[in-house]
Amino acid sequence: MLHSLAPKAYTGREIGDTMAIAYFDCYCGAGGDMIVASLLDAGASFDALTDALASLSLPGVTARCEQVRRCGIAASRFCVDVPPDEQPHRHLPDILAAIEASTLSPRAKQNACDVFGALGQAEAKVHGVPVEKIHFHEVGAADSIFDIVGAAVALDLLGIDEILVGPIPLGSGTIRCDHGLLPVPAPATAELLTGAITTPGPASGELTTPTAAALFTTLGKQTPLPEMTLRQIGYGAGTREIEGVANVLRVLIGEPAQAGTADAVVELNAHIDDCSGEVLGATLETLRSSGCLDAWATPAVGKKSRPAWILTALCEPANAASVEERLFRETTTLGIRRHLCQRRKLERLHQSLETPFGPIRIKLGLLDGEVVTAQPEFADCLAAARSHNAPVKQVIQATKNAFDPN
Repeated sequence: MLHSLAPKAYTGREIGDTMAIAYFDCYCGAGGDMIVASLLDAGASFDALTDALASLSLPGVTARCEQVRRCGIAASRFCVDVPPDEQPHRHLPDILAAIEASTLSPRAKQNACDVFGALGQAEAKVHGVPVEKIHFHEVGAADSIFDIVGAAVALDLLGIDEILVGPIPLGSGTIRCDHGLLPVPAPATAELLTGAITTPGPASGELTTPTAAALFTTLGKQTPLPEMTLRQIGYGAGTREIEGVANVLRVLIGEPAQAGTADAVVELNAHIDDCSGEVLGATLETLRSSGCLDAWATPAVGKKSRPAWILTALCEPANAASVEERLFRETTTLGIRRHLCQRRKLERLHQSLETPFGPIRIKLGLLDGEVVTAQPEFADCLAAARSHNAPVKQVIQATKNAFDPN
């Protein structure tokens, strides 16, 4: 059934102000249409979505949502019907202007423009031309515009505050596009996913498209499945039917199960038994000063009962590749293990306190707005102790005494 795209006012979010997170489980990859379909399947209003898309003023372009099955799983499929003479190639400024002139909510406009901006930067780098001269081909077609804008609108309709993404399957082989035969992942997809955690995936062919890569990397961040109170689940079907594989994208929507903040970090580990202490110490200092969140060495017993060290570095997922390269160049390790970890953190604040030894900062950890830990900054305490010729433990105690948790 085709739905009319007569323009109406679009008012934005449909559900309340409760913190909502959406986790995309990319078991078999993702396309822009699959992202929209999964959000519709999870409860986003199709009528509100089409009202918003109508304001893009793409004459004759219609959208529909149909129910399909993929390996026995009932899923929604988002389809865009485009007239044969619809112009498929557009420049980035034209697309951004159409979005700005639409009736989308400010949040949806910003997200859609950010995604197209990221696509433009990737295409510009791949083709070696300025971003303002990029002439979009596939991603400038009306269906791709509907996919990207539709995803931004659907996320807004569901009131999603945070977008989380699991490992992203790429596929294998080649794909044919306007530029000819290209390897999978397509060059723009590979550029967008630089620094992301990827997998080959369960099937050949293109599993993740440039539109999905741009949506995930621009609006979301990667993490293992978080602790959450699950509220809604949606399945978005891809166009292909793959034998033995459910070609669907699953989105899990809910609320954080616990207070505090959470994110994802990559933990890198290397066992080393043939590197001097001087080199290991220098490597730790280099890692800490070059983007790692932390780095440390743990004593261990390695092969042939040799004394060894486990060198560990924590970093943001986007920095994992550069930190691995640093470890290979700085140490004698021949291999590094990588783990994507979910991390929960207290909210952190610094407060400056007046003490008999001068102003000293104290670090506060808050849970649900309540201070549950308070620790003086040791560097401040040490500097004050030296300047006053006093024991550092005395300065630490004076700082704790000066702190009033109320």
